Amino acid sequence: MEHDVDLIVIGAGPVGENVADRARAAGLEVTIVERELVGGECSYWACVPSKTLLRSAAALRAAQRVPGAAQAVSGALDVAAVLARRNAFVSDWSDEGGADWLASVGIRLERGHGRLDGPRRVVVERSDGSTTSLRARHAVAIATGSDAAIPPIDGIRDARPWTSREATSAQSAPDRLAVIGGGTVAVEMATAYAGFGSEVTVLARGALLSNQEPFAGEAVADGLRALGATVRLDTSVDRVDRTATGEVVLTLGGGETVVADEVLVATGRTPRTQDVGLETIGLEPGAWIDTDDTLLVHGAAGDGDWLYAVGDVTHRALLTHQGKYQARAAGDVIAARALGRPVDDAPWGAHAATADHAAVPAVIYAEPEVATVGLTEAAAMRAGLTVRTAEVGLDSVSGAGIHSDGPAGRAKLVIDRDREVIVGATFVGQDVSELLHAATIAVVAEIAVDRLWHAVPTFPSVSEIWLRLLEALGRPEATA
Repeated sequence: MEHDVDLIVIGAGPVGENVADRARAAGLEVTIVERELVGGECSYWACVPSKTLLRSAAALRAAQRVPGAAQAVSGALDVAAVLARRNAFVSDWSDEGGADWLASVGIRLERGHGRLDGPRRVVVERSDGSTTSLRARHAVAIATGSDAAIPPIDGIRDARPWTSREATSAQSAPDRLAVIGGGTVAVEMATAYAGFGSEVTVLARGALLSNQEPFAGEAVADGLRALGATVRLDTSVDRVDRTATGEVVLTLGGGETVVADEVLVATGRTPRTQDVGLETIGLEPGAWIDTDDTLLVHGAAGDGDWLYAVGDVTHRALLTHQGKYQARAAGDVIAARALGRPVDDAPWGAHAATADHAAVPAVIYAEPEVATVGLTEAAAMRAGLTVRTAEVGLDSVSGAGIHSDGPAGRAKLVIDRDREVIVGATFVGQDVSELLHAATIAVVAEIAVDRLWHAVPTFPSVSEIWLRLLEALGRPEATA
């Protein structure tokens, strides 16, 4: 028996939930399909648990940097309490609350593995082996996310490595943890476990955070070393073995070995599209899915605008907040097309996920924090822009010194000379994530640099760094 519904969403993570909710609020009948937990990767194995694991040690370090508060802090971090708090934030990996929310807003949940079976059709295989067929009157949206990529290192799969899932759900901290990778997951989990007291070794093929401004990765490497971690850059891992006693032996490019109790592989992501039926509509299983800015999929078989892809599977910006942003756009587009409304007649003014191209904000919750939006100087130059920059230390403002003692961090703006607008910003330091949204607004709104002189930062706050950056920029003609 086939059940007809206006919209079928495959994947009930935050992204799929937002597509479904947006379309349901517009009046469409929506069914969402989930094979694991409602709430998805972010809620149970990524954003929420990782930041919860990081927060307690970060708060302790923050207190220790402020005389007076530092004297009141005694004892070591209670790792068991941190893990228990993490368990509470992920509801002990129960999605009862998420399922209840779907029901409360009128979205039907189908539990099982959803696969496309030709245009507008989805077959759901339940855990008991039974199946049900769904047909979309208007659209199907794929929001299945991504998995950790396992690099082609000899022996790695047999060594039973941790991925981000195991790192964020562990119920105890290993005495020794080796981390392969130098990106966000690698440095965040290295920071977390170093904070727990684990002996952490980071093995990166190049620099840390190599897609960020160079000073960001350098600061994080210094921060990890200050926590007691070993950071080895420009280092390759040729082989990984799990011994009979459970130890992990990593053989490096020069023949040297590193021994650990667990090894975390954090070398990128791969799309969760291998088994969602893409081959039935002329697309490649296991590949990233290409879309336009309304998240409509390019090249799918079938008549009309019926297939959408949202979130990590599009490879546009592998961040939960960007996926949810895309989901709002896609949900509005799907509803508008289904109801015969103009696509640009959205309740929030736009149906296009244009911010994905050059205005993506991101925070790396390492030691110290790294907060970025838009383009780095190198990326802006690769894009053909003529740029000028300003870079200053956070110690140039009184607010940073009052906020905490110790390394203050740095800030950088990248300016498009032709338009005299900010196209990128990077902040490194304690709690700099709270500076980021102002920069995001400046980039998205393309506010003229001269106009920013009238956005007066309060004294004595860390946000006064904006004044120092403007002073360092000077007037355009002064740098010509």
